[in-house]
Amino acid sequence: MKKKSLVIKLVFLLFVISILLWMNHQYLHITPQNIRDWILSFGWMAPPLYIFLYTFRPLILFPASLLSLTGGLAFGALWGSVYTIIGATLGALLSFLVSRYFGKRLVNKQWTGKWSKLEMKLEEHGFLYTLLIRLIPVVSFDFVSYAAGVSKIRLLPYLLGTFIGIIPATFAYNFLGSSFTKGSIYAIVIAALMFAVVLAIPFIFRKKVDLLGSREGRHRP
Repeated sequence: MKKKSLVIKLVFLLFVISILLWMNHQYLHITPQNIRDWILSFGWMAPPLYIFLYTFRPLILFPASLLSLTGGLAFGALWGSVYTIIGATLGALLSFLVSRYFGKRLVNKQWTGKWSKLEMKLEEHGFLYTLLIRLIPVVSFDFVSYAAGVSKIRLLPYLLGTFIGIIPATFAYNFLGSSFTKGSIYAIVIAALMFAVVLAIPFIFRKKVDLLGSREGRHRP
C-alpha cells in the first residue's frame, strides 16, 4: 500500500514538472530584453520586483540564466549582480524549504549506498560541498536546491555556501547582460573570458575536497 502511494506521488510530481517544463518551452521566445523592458516600466519598483521574480522563479522552473542576463541589461553589472544574488539566495532558500517539507514526506526512506555517503558528506561538510557545486554554472541551480532539501544538510551552511558560490557566475552573467547594452565586442569577449575562469574554479577546489575526503577515510575506524 505504501509503495502504491509512493508511486502515485511520484507520477503526480513528474506530471507537474512536465507541465511546468512545457509552459517554459512555450514561452522560451521571451528574451532578456523583453523582460528588461517590462521590469523597468515599473520605475522605482523595478529592483524589488526583479528580486521578487527571482525569488519565486524556481517554483515554475523558469530559466535562471534569462533573469540573470536581464539583471545586467536592466541595472548594469554591479547592481544587477547585487539584486540577482539577493533574489537567487532567497529563491534557493524557498526551494530548500519546499523540498524539505514536501520532499521528506515523499522520500521517507533512508538513502543507501553512494547516496548515503553523499548525504553524510553534505551533513558533515555541507558548506564546502554546496560551495563547490554552486561554483559550477552548468549544474542546474534548482536541482541542487531541491536535492539539498531532501538531504540532511543544515540550512545555514547550505545558504552560506549558496550565497558565496553563486557570486562569480552571477557577476559573469550580469556583466554579459550589461555588455549587450554597450554594444562593445570587447566587453562581450571579457564576459566570455570570465565564464571560462568561473568554469575553472571548481577544479581548483576539487583537490581540497578530495583531500578532505581522504582525511575522513583515514580517521574512520
